[in-house]
Amino acid sequence: MISVAVIGASGYVGSAVSAALACSPSRAVISVTRANYAEMRDRSYDVLINAAMPAARFWAKNNPDKDFVETVQKTADLIYGWRYGKFIQISTVSARCQLDTVYGRHKAAAEKICGFGDNLIVRLGPMYNKGLNKGVLIDILHCRKVFVDAESKYCFAPLEFAASWISDNLGRSGIVEVGARTAISLREAADHIGADVEFVGAVDNQEIEHPEPGFPDAREVFGFLNEMKTRYRQENPAALP
Repeated sequence: MISVAVIGASGYVGSAVSAALACSPSRAVISVTRANYAEMRDRSYDVLINAAMPAARFWAKNNPDKDFVETVQKTADLIYGWRYGKFIQISTVSARCQLDTVYGRHKAAAEKICGFGDNLIVRLGPMYNKGLNKGVLIDILHCRKVFVDAESKYCFAPLEFAASWISDNLGRSGIVEVGARTAISLREAADHIGADVEFVGAVDNQEIEHPEPGFPDAREVFGFLNEMKTRYRQENPAALP
């Protein structure tokens, strides 16, 4: 039995990763949250997965000191303060393609701390699932202003796919980018559902480098947008076109 502790197990990514890991009877999955963090720290694990880093780019820009603590300092605390055989850092493609931002630089700095031995760094691209309640797709659905250029290309992938990939690849090491093998523009996403969205800002491409066989097609997000638009229209007919 392999013990796998998931830091941030109640979060958006952490909960999906925990569920995927639990599908294997050969693993004992330990959910670590703020409530039991101190208690779980005293134990030893075969694999320690950090899925607790913040995912708010604009918050990071306005709170760089706090984002440093939540991203870099807390990663260091796990690396040096916990006992484990292997460490897996759930990062983001922003650590490569957004080094001009506080968010991207802090993610890259956190990667440097754990980039040794046979540790694994998983850089995730933009994701979606039915539990999504914030981010660019939700802004598009609600016809809110989006603060990047409309031609920005995103490699949207289902959260469940990313979580399953992590569960199936605990033995990998190094840096692997996981997401859709293709990318669509934000304008394409808005046009698909007829959303009248104002795009303001620079081009912000979030694409996967070296996609692997089996990675999904970003255009699958259109089905998700259709479902979400239908649901939102039923709940609030005036909210969407």
